[in-house]
Amino acid sequence: MAFAVGITLNTAYVAGEALWGVWAHSVSLLADAGHNLSDVLGLAGAWLAQVLATRPSSARFTYGLRRSTILSALANATILLLVTGGIVWESVLRLFSHQNVQGEVISWVALVGIAVNAVTALLFMKGASSDLNVRGAFLHMAADAVMAFSVVIAGLLIAFTGYTIIDPIMSLIVSVSIVIGTWSLLRSSLNLALDAVPAGIDPDAVQAALLSLDGVSGLHHLHIWAMSTTETALTVHLVCDPTKPVSTDLVIARAAELVRTRFDIAHPTFKL
Repeated sequence: MAFAVGITLNTAYVAGEALWGVWAHSVSLLADAGHNLSDVLGLAGAWLAQVLATRPSSARFTYGLRRSTILSALANATILLLVTGGIVWESVLRLFSHQNVQGEVISWVALVGIAVNAVTALLFMKGASSDLNVRGAFLHMAADAVMAFSVVIAGLLIAFTGYTIIDPIMSLIVSVSIVIGTWSLLRSSLNLALDAVPAGIDPDAVQAALLSLDGVSGLHHLHIWAMSTTETALTVHLVCDPTKPVSTDLVIARAAELVRTRFDIAHPTFKL
């Protein structure tokens, strides 16, 4: 439901903002419209990934399609950076080619953007802390609300001072903010795509916890990776302590409970 509402609101706003941007000769509005268009695509991709992640596993895709949420977050960050590159290019050109800009129009349109982006961000706030895919959508919407506010400021400054160069300068500032805000999402999603240990899980702590179990004297081949933006898997070879005869079933049960409760790893595989 949140994705459907967010996509509908932002699609309508992008269309209106682009039209007013052309009419007002504002690269700030066009830049923000391009950015919001990338967010619409990102929301659609994130929604599709969420749906695909719920599909059951098959003989060919033994883990199902859970990893699509990771790919969606990575694509979201990549698209956003590419769009930002185009905005920077156009803004630099506008620095040396001044055009008449309707400051009042810029401000009014951007005010609508603040409301649209803030409402959409609130829809994703709850799941942002536990799901990188949802966090990507939330960060984009929250950042858009702040950036729309900066466009309002640019429009007011142009209206009062008449300095149209403020428009491309503000676009460059907005672009830098987008890159800074997107970098962590790109890095996190790329790490997960490359099977890095998910953020928030310390592999040394996992190893120490497993070694503390009764009946375990050592371990090797410990691997921890993300199956999706919300699920983590683990495989490890545990060495049994011959001086402490504990049943293998009990060791596995205790190890599974340990990694699930302390590290939120729900898909462990143990070899003794």
